Amino acid sequence: MKNSIKFFNDKKIRVEWDSDKEKWFFSIVDVISVLTGNDYQSGRNYWKVLKHRLKEEGNQTVTNCNQLKFLAPDGKLRSTDVADTEQLLRLIQSIPSKKAEPFKLWLAKVGRERIDETEDPELSIDRAMKTYLQKGYSSDWINQRLKTIEVRNQLTDEWNRVGIEKWEDFAILTNEITKAWAGKTVKEYKQFKKLKKENLRDNMSNIELILNMLAEASTKELSEKENPDSFDKSKIIAKKGGGVAKVAKDNLEKQLGEKIVTSKNANEIHFKDKKRIEKI
Repeated sequence: MKNSIKFFNDKKIRVEWDSDKEKWFFSIVDVISVLTGNDYQSGRNYWKVLKHRLKEEGNQTVTNCNQLKFLAPDGKLRSTDVADTEQLLRLIQSIPSKKAEPFKLWLAKVGRERIDETEDPELSIDRAMKTYLQKGYSSDWINQRLKTIEVRNQLTDEWNRVGIEKWEDFAILTNEITKAWAGKTVKEYKQFKKLKKENLRDNMSNIELILNMLAEASTKELSEKENPDSFDKSKIIAKKGGGVAKVAKDNLEKQLGEKIVTSKNANEIHFKDKKRIEKI
């Protein structure tokens, strides 16, 4: 899906959403043109020189640079260097421009905050609470959400204990849990709620959060008891843990006479009665 977004004084940045990688990819030339105040052709020349210099320095951002076909100013589809959000922020650090300075200051601030949170983990909880309040979530929902983070961390610690460490394996097991109780993988669940980069849990209702937390807590308890010695056995346990929450979900749906897993996202669940609605 291709579309344009406005950025800095109504200048357009060409972007594309990759649903498989769940990432936005931005036209590097467009971003450079905006940050340097140059026209498109000058932006291309600037990027050509910068790209050559970064390659000589061994910059991995340039080495791993992808290309996508975007509509060029001449009306033709042309291959264009693109970067995801992380790569783009790295490139911005290499651009000496007043317009890039706010991004550099922000990156320095975020880096300092992460270092502080490593030394004092309670700071990350305070930051999360403040962020959710600013977005408009209720205090009750926020407390519930923070509890899900605790349960999730306990589950990943358990997976680490039994020898599972790769992010890809975590994603597979999480999909097994989610599909078992919600009937959808994480990706399918997000698509159902019309989400892209947004966090799925941030777009759940209280009941959805509770059921997901029950599924993950059950998986953790079962894993501790059964002590699996292979990834395949952990997958079986993940399905069992999700199954515990499915039983609760099915029973509650029968009592309520309505579905619990719905297409509603945060804008509809949490913000529909608020004057200011933000895309999160």
